[in-house]
Amino acid sequence: MKAKGSLAGALVLLVVAICWGSTFFSTKSVLDRLPVSDFLTVRFDVAVLVLIAVAPKSLRMPRKVAIHAAIIGVVFAVAQMTQIFGLRLVSASVSGFITGLYVVVTPLLGAIFIKVRPKPVVWVAVILATIGLAVLSIQWQGGLRLGLGEWLTLFSAVLWGVHITLVGHWVRPENVMSLTIVQTSVAALIFTICGLQDGLTLPATPSDWLWVLYFAIVVSAVAEVAQFWSQARVQAALAAVLMCTEPLWSAVFAVLFGGESVTLRLLLGGGMMVVAMVLSVFASGPAENPVVDDAGESIGRDHDRQAAG
Repeated sequence: MKAKGSLAGALVLLVVAICWGSTFFSTKSVLDRLPVSDFLTVRFDVAVLVLIAVAPKSLRMPRKVAIHAAIIGVVFAVAQMTQIFGLRLVSASVSGFITGLYVVVTPLLGAIFIKVRPKPVVWVAVILATIGLAVLSIQWQGGLRLGLGEWLTLFSAVLWGVHITLVGHWVRPENVMSLTIVQTSVAALIFTICGLQDGLTLPATPSDWLWVLYFAIVVSAVAEVAQFWSQARVQAALAAVLMCTEPLWSAVFAVLFGGESVTLRLLLGGGMMVVAMVLSVFASGPAENPVVDDAGESIGRDHDRQAAG
């Protein structure tokens, strides 16, 4: 893995996080008029059509790639749904903090199951990002209770950690489009089945259609390809740090376009996340001291690349 490619991947992931952060206000607006399951159905059905139209040859793939992509797609869909159902029961700030805990889950899963040991600087970035996320997101008055909404959101965070870990383990530069198309197709199928249970409601106004198309094409199709492309070049733990900065960018856009004020909480929490982000960008590259098996071969991305064929 070349350092130049790793840096490019890190910067692309940062752009993806900024893109996600810019959509917070529009998501809440659209969901006031469109049921969640119907919004997800239309959004991901359109995304699948766009991806297939752009890269139809990517539908031809090895069976192993298709199986991996299907597994990733199921994890992706369930993570999306549990996060949204949890959001209905908790505040947006609490949901943002708990969901962002995948920044801790991801390196732990990688170390335990894939035997990828992140660099020490990555753990520093993870700790800074977690503290910054807490300062930025949580309104501490009254404490943090753990009810059904919080548990659902925590389960979603674990699933996002699993998703990032699996993508990092299975994605290769040559199968980015194939994995993206199958993941999105599986998720779209699950959302469509759920959405059709009580009839499908389509966007009713040109404005809502424009927003849904923006989410489908830019936030889903383009951003998912960008994430997969980047994770073929960036260690999963670093990817998690960069992607979890979404609440920071949401706050920045709220200040720039939503009329919100710059607060001490935003400066402190955002500052820590920025430091974590910078550390992650400069730490982008191959893992240090890879674990080796009895035969002396490294275990992890390079070894798995050979096994995947």
